[in-house]
Amino acid sequence: MSIDKTVPAPGERYLEIRSRPVRKLLLVRTDNIGDAVLSLPVATFLKRRFSLTRIDFLARAYAAPVLACCSAVDQVFAVEEMGDAADWFARAGYDLVIYLIPDRRLAAAAKRGGVAFRIGTSHRWFHWFTCNLLAHFSRKKSTLHEAQLNFRLLEPLGIRHVPSLADLPTLFALSAPATTVPLAPPLAQSEQAAGFKLVLHPKSNSNGREWPVAHFEKLAQLLLPHPGVRLFVTGSAAEGEWLALHAAGLLQMANVTNLCGQLSLDQLVAFLAAADGMIASGTGPLHIAAALGRPTLGLFPPRAPIFPARWGALGSRAQSLCLPGSCSLPCSTTDCACMQALQPEAVQAIVLDWMARKAQDMEVLAAPEAVVPGAPRAD
Repeated sequence: MSIDKTVPAPGERYLEIRSRPVRKLLLVRTDNIGDAVLSLPVATFLKRRFSLTRIDFLARAYAAPVLACCSAVDQVFAVEEMGDAADWFARAGYDLVIYLIPDRRLAAAAKRGGVAFRIGTSHRWFHWFTCNLLAHFSRKKSTLHEAQLNFRLLEPLGIRHVPSLADLPTLFALSAPATTVPLAPPLAQSEQAAGFKLVLHPKSNSNGREWPVAHFEKLAQLLLPHPGVRLFVTGSAAEGEWLALHAAGLLQMANVTNLCGQLSLDQLVAFLAAADGMIASGTGPLHIAAALGRPTLGLFPPRAPIFPARWGALGSRAQSLCLPGSCSLPCSTTDCACMQALQPEAVQAIVLDWMARKAQDMEVLAAPEAVVPGAPRAD
């Protein structure tokens, strides 16, 4: 595919369609947290170039808090709270809706609600009747990353720019929430504790192949000789119950703190922003940590379309670990030979590198200011 790298210059102006200013734009992504996070670069890209256009997001309620942490998003709405969708669109007054994920019900509602311009992929038949601007591409056949694929929805606007993987980390504009529900005292102490704070997120809500919990336990054992390392296991309350039954050894280790079910999403964002590292398979918290610029390791199988080329973590300090080649074995989420082959020792080596880099950074911060020979002394 040939991609035009010419992009609109930033400026104090509105996005325009057929000489009509787009004052209010709604991005729709109503699936999982990771999918929503990987949609944020589109919002930042548009906001930086059309700063006068208001950019809102429509998402699932459980994903909304992390989207609200993006400086490019003006407001986030939960799809569960819309009520009558057509009436909601009619009252909201959007000039443009972009369906980053196809949604037949919402596409029909926006048309009935009088939204002037509606963009969707041409690969869903109902968009031919509900959208008046179509993007012609196939996610299934594409070699692009999910975050890049979202930019293909901008082509009906005349924008044929797909950022490189190296440029995408600069477009998340994600930061820890300015205000959040205070953590309970033990958790607040953990967040502020010295040493190296490593977050482990073993489960994925069945959204991808998972690294065996036995490997997470072995990793914790390998890191046990390092007294400054604290491991924090995160997940939902249900995932915590599963881990208590299937990975009790991990949760009971001296260097492990179990946070499953104890953090709201905005608290999790704040906790990840303060962490020194994050390890998970292809799941939402992985993408949050990567977008926050934290050292992040994603564990993936070499199997399309759930491999790193499509779903790898994107961040200035993010990386993926995956076997070379490709695999088509009929594995399950929790029983994948390729994920089992990713050895804890390989993950340990990456964590030790993170620790060494942090130690170097701390030495630089602690070092006295360099004295230039011959320069007058400040005292």
